[in-house]
Amino acid sequence: MNRRTRVFKISRKRPAAAQLAMAAEVLCRGGVVVFPTDTVYGVAVNAFDARARKKVYALKGRSYSKPLTIMVPDIACARMFAEVSKDAGNFMEKFWPGPLTLVLPATHFGSIVMNGRNNIGIRIPDDKVVAGILSAARLPLATTSANPSHHKSARTGDEAARYFDGKVDMILDAGPCPHKMESTVIDMLHFPYVVLREGSLPSKKLLQYL
Repeated sequence: MNRRTRVFKISRKRPAAAQLAMAAEVLCRGGVVVFPTDTVYGVAVNAFDARARKKVYALKGRSYSKPLTIMVPDIACARMFAEVSKDAGNFMEKFWPGPLTLVLPATHFGSIVMNGRNNIGIRIPDDKVVAGILSAARLPLATTSANPSHHKSARTGDEAARYFDGKVDMILDAGPCPHKMESTVIDMLHFPYVVLREGSLPSKKLLQYL
């Protein structure tokens, strides 16, 4: 793909249904969409499409040792892909939707979307564009930050377009992301839990709910 990618301005507060439907259509046919989230811009594909997931790794120059994050519309869906402990469930209820990614044991379906891995990183962003795409596509999204590996994550649509114009199928531009920082990532596979990445949700705030 070397033609210019179509960039659509989209309202973060009231995203247009037509634009959400277009993004969902692209994802359902195996395409790649760059989209805004509450943290930074992301690259998304249909989580169930193995070929689409490979596109993301090639696009970013990303090592297969670094898994993608799965975005889902609600906690019930999260339980289809991850084994949710009491502590994990408490975090979900308190901090989702929001800038928190939990690494949990994968269920059978979780292992499928994670290329056979036995754990999964999963979250629900606090963003109406993402929620609208998930609702329209009726699919979980396999995602990562919108940047080539070893480059700064895109925090605006313009930055994302500079990275990926002509390389993805669609870019949704909602302006600057609210947090402008990646999500906090907590490994909950074993206790004590490990903060894999400090992000826009302070880990100290999390730990007080254990």
